[in-house]
Amino acid sequence: MVSQTDVDLPESPAELARRLGLSFTNLSLLSRALTHRSYLNENPHALEDNERLEFLGDAVLDFIVGAWVYHHCPEMAEGDLTRMRSALVRNEQLAEFARGLDLGRALRMGRGESASGGRDRDGLLGSTFEALIGALYLDAGLPAVEKFMEPLLDSVRDRVIIRSEIYDPKSRFQEWAQSQKLGTPKYVMVSSSGPDHAKVFEVEVRIKDQTYGRGRGPSKQVAAQVAAQTALETLGIH
Repeated sequence: MVSQTDVDLPESPAELARRLGLSFTNLSLLSRALTHRSYLNENPHALEDNERLEFLGDAVLDFIVGAWVYHHCPEMAEGDLTRMRSALVRNEQLAEFARGLDLGRALRMGRGESASGGRDRDGLLGSTFEALIGALYLDAGLPAVEKFMEPLLDSVRDRVIIRSEIYDPKSRFQEWAQSQKLGTPKYVMVSSSGPDHAKVFEVEVRIKDQTYGRGRGPSKQVAAQVAAQTALETLGIH
């Protein structure tokens, strides 16, 4: 029978390393990366929290992600490269990576912090992800960090590019339409399906009576962006 105390125990650093396929030579680095400062208040034997590793991981991520963006987006202008890197290393995105890896279950934190939802808080998860990167860098170097980050970055590349702060397909399509003197594109919702909590919208982008693209998404805005992107791809505009 599993006791409540056992249920509340976080995943150990060794278990996390195995689950993520990481070969840490120095597991104490990973343990430190998973230690929130609130844990030290209740456990005096713990020597250090993860804030210094967070600082290091932030710098390593800036370099790794910057190099990845440079190599994977060869046609992107400098300003767009900067915005894309910023979007990929912002705390909300790092927290998303952390959730995908289920880092929350391995965090060591004080009872109060845990009871208040700390294991799923963006700020804490994003910082822990940075600390994990810092620990991995110290343990195995840049190549190990690059190998770890590559699939994570690949998984969100297209979605980040399509975000309006990086690349706005609607603006690009409107610029094309104006350059061709065709008029202003209109976005028309043609259908919606699914329950209220998980709606899927379908939108067409039209100029006059001609449909140029169609897109689906969890909101009308996202569906419209996808429709514009589809139109651009159909026209061969990148």
